Amino acid sequence: MMIHLVTGGSGSGKSSYAEEQIVKENRRYDAPFFYVATMIPRGEETKEKIKRHQMQRLDLGFLTVEKYVDLEELKIPDNAGILLECISNLTANELYREDKQSERGGKEESDSGEVSSGAYDRAYRAVVNGALKLSRQTEHLVIVTNEVHSDVNGYSRETENYRKLLGKINCELAKKADQVTEVVYGIPMEIKR
Repeated sequence: MMIHLVTGGSGSGKSSYAEEQIVKENRRYDAPFFYVATMIPRGEETKEKIKRHQMQRLDLGFLTVEKYVDLEELKIPDNAGILLECISNLTANELYREDKQSERGGKEESDSGEVSSGAYDRAYRAVVNGALKLSRQTEHLVIVTNEVHSDVNGYSRETENYRKLLGKINCELAKKADQVTEVVYGIPMEIKR
């Protein structure tokens, strides 16, 4: 089993690189490779991004599975590899999921109205455990995530807390990964091998 974590900023080319890695590695197997999509299609901009990514991998041979939350529940049949895209979407989906709202009728909130630490802990476990369970279902898992700590600060406290959570998840996945690559301006930079 091999885990390859691919990170980079928005528009860095990380998705194309991750797709190339899974296709290159798995062409020799007589089994499908799966694309686990985590972006919920909300709004025109998101739908356009999803369409662009679908066109990008149109002829690559992926079987797409959409899984927005509860990654641990996903069972992938025999396969040549799995591409999980992307951890930042999955983290937000888990953190703000509507079915985990408190009895008060809102998202899991503290008394001050902020997302509770319990919600962050639950989201952390759901994302990390889900990714690790996927890794046990394949010989080659490529995970795409976003580098969110290189940009300008000054976001709201809630956004900063989300960025901290994503950073914590990325660190844990990087520890578990056999290989970590950051894609910068379309150039893959090996971080861990």
